[in-house]
Amino acid sequence: MSLEWFNRVGEELHDHLESICDKYDEVGHMTIDRAAKHPRIEFFVETEEDESEFFCSLFFDPYNGEFYVKTLEMDSEQMSKTILPDIEDIIDEVHESFHEFMEGGDNWEYENSFETEADIDADEIFEQIDVEWSTPEVTAYAHEDEVEVTYQFGVVKETGDGVLRRINRIKTIEEELLKDETNFIFSKEEANTIIAMIASHVDLLSEFNFDKY
Repeated sequence: MSLEWFNRVGEELHDHLESICDKYDEVGHMTIDRAAKHPRIEFFVETEEDESEFFCSLFFDPYNGEFYVKTLEMDSEQMSKTILPDIEDIIDEVHESFHEFMEGGDNWEYENSFETEADIDADEIFEQIDVEWSTPEVTAYAHEDEVEVTYQFGVVKETGDGVLRRINRIKTIEEELLKDETNFIFSKEEANTIIAMIASHVDLLSEFNFDKY
């Protein structure tokens, strides 16, 4: 897995956007998440209530070395992936998304309301599950005060299934703390398969070198 292209784009992108768009220079911000499976660069503006409103999420596939964005297909209400092969395409995508957001584009609002609704439904469903946590949050790795990833294991009381909670905390360049939580539910049979697969292939993995980035 290589983040060389991701880091190069991240370093240059903000300056490029500021130089081609005075409005973005005034109110546009970006934050970088390197700890996710698919690292991402997210773009946002700050409201008068000191809240962040995101208008574009730029994802990076480290295995194929590709940037992409997710787009909602209006007819099928399915998410599709659009590959952005070079930095000019990336700049154009972010720039266009920014102006659609600032102008209150209906398509942008529909896409984001759809995703937010789906996220809320998933959160509400999980909150209704009664989980008995067997461990406290255990830190998997951390880097200074910028990134921390923790895991917690529990059991669903009703079904006896296992739950693995992953919490990713990231401090942005604006000193804002972002929290991303993922919960993975699995059976005992699945657990044995997962453990065996990881044990058989763990030697293929590399430790994350923060100093490199």
